[in-house]
Amino acid sequence: MVEPMDRLEDRMCKIHNCQILELFCETEQRVQRYGVEVTLDPDTAHPQLILSDDGKQVHHGGVGKELPDNPKRFTRYINVLTRQSFSSGRFYFEVQVKDKTGWLLGVARESVSRKDDITSHTPETGFWILYLLKDKLVFSDNPDVRLRVRAELQKVGVFVDYDAGLVSFYDVEARAHIYSATGCTFSEPLYPILCPGLHDGGRNSTPLIISPVNQTY
Repeated sequence: MVEPMDRLEDRMCKIHNCQILELFCETEQRVQRYGVEVTLDPDTAHPQLILSDDGKQVHHGGVGKELPDNPKRFTRYINVLTRQSFSSGRFYFEVQVKDKTGWLLGVARESVSRKDDITSHTPETGFWILYLLKDKLVFSDNPDVRLRVRAELQKVGVFVDYDAGLVSFYDVEARAHIYSATGCTFSEPLYPILCPGLHDGGRNSTPLIISPVNQTY
């Protein structure tokens, strides 16, 4: 008996979703082998951000510094990029978010606006980011993708497969997949991007910390 077309399509969709899930699980076990060494670029940092001398930590200082005018510097949003960019292949980095109430991290294309208002930090405007704000964990898209907040989330891993158009986020300590953006189109260098969030009267003063990748797999 010939299987009805709608039932066949539903079954094929389920098979496809299972294949995607298997791919994510396999990637989760292997992404750390693509760990890269990245440091924050002070020439891109918003004037209110304070970077550590080794370029591994950033927090919001609350007061703007007098800095030379630089076309690479973010002046509208409190973001900072890394010195390193990636235009092919796969890469992975980890950021400690422990004890913070707000943050943003992910990757951004080289040409993102540094000076002007942006309606949203989404793939359409060159950002593939995860953010935490007021107990909401969100992948910024149109529409936003609301995710379950893990109270124990301490460190986030970001994996990018440039050629496959994949950006994935992981809970490092739990070795759990958080979210993946698939079918992305990259046509220029990508930079890891961090935003530690506002100081918020000391409630969010803990820095974001780029952590060494434990390449255990």
